[in-house]
Amino acid sequence: MALKSRFSTAAIEGEPAAAKVARLMAWTLGGQPLRLAAGAKPLYHAAAVLSAGHVLALQEAAVRIFVSLGMKRREALNALLPLTRQVVDNLERVGPHSAWTGPLARGDYGVVAAHENALQSAPVEYLDAYRAVNRLAVRMLARDEDAAIYELAKVSPKSSSQSQVRGTTA
Repeated sequence: MALKSRFSTAAIEGEPAAAKVARLMAWTLGGQPLRLAAGAKPLYHAAAVLSAGHVLALQEAAVRIFVSLGMKRREALNALLPLTRQVVDNLERVGPHSAWTGPLARGDYGVVAAHENALQSAPVEYLDAYRAVNRLAVRMLARDEDAAIYELAKVSPKSSSQSQVRGTTA
């Protein structure tokens, strides 16, 4: 009987005998063992960081923006976490393209431009992250990637990392 675990995948690399023991440990703890080729662990870990750690950073940035607008931290979390949970649930249920939401999913580049304008008053990392995630989103999710990148470039003609650092933490 497998123990209840808080992880779902265990990356395994190494000698065959050790990998066999590691696979058994992963199964026992309720995880899914994933055998990796030598040297693949950094890429595996980078993907996990994108999926978890960076999502947390984006969530915290959104919370801080809401707090800067006058909300209490708990109110901001209560407003934002259901949105995050819903999109992750939709990803699992209907897949990435159908779960994608927001102005880029609708092709509403005017809203993207308004967001960028509003983020000018925030710390530079917020606008940099917004632009980087937008580019990543259209690369991963847009049905016509080239057209979406072209339209996005029209509203984000330059990187904010080329401008002066401005603002403070929200």
